[in-house]
Amino acid sequence: MRQSRQQRIVVGVSGSAASLTALQWAVDEARLRGASLNVVRAWDPARHAAPYAAPGHLPTCDEDHATALDGLAAAMRDAFGPQTPDSVTAELAEGVPERVLVDRCADADLLVLGVTSPAWLAGRSAGPVVRACMGRASCPVVLVGGASSGHAAGRRAHADALA
Repeated sequence: MRQSRQQRIVVGVSGSAASLTALQWAVDEARLRGASLNVVRAWDPARHAAPYAAPGHLPTCDEDHATALDGLAAAMRDAFGPQTPDSVTAELAEGVPERVLVDRCADADLLVLGVTSPAWLAGRSAGPVVRACMGRASCPVVLVGGASSGHAAGRRAHADALA
């Protein structure tokens, strides 16, 4: 008899309202599937200010790292309260977000990402992280709209179709 492995869901969080909605969706989906959940926040120390940006205080690498770590901790508290379940891991991963997420979902069953508004409804293309993950992820990708998008039933139906 063959042993079946536990399913694994990866969710990317960035601190945006849409990513927090995606995290909540992923929590619910992990419970339904009996899956483990890997919450990933990417932190890219090599990012640079745009040349057209107004001059001002540019956060140091340590400040950026601390902000990302605080954001991940806040997302985890928001989703789980003071105690994270054993089947959930949180990771602050250094690197370009799209590369980190594609790497982390290599052996996952599902990748969940938040989007502010579905690009296909707004007549524009998806952002670079979403495009890269949809094009290179080795598992299904579920895009969850932000809580204010008003498409909760559509999000669930779309995700069920992808899963």
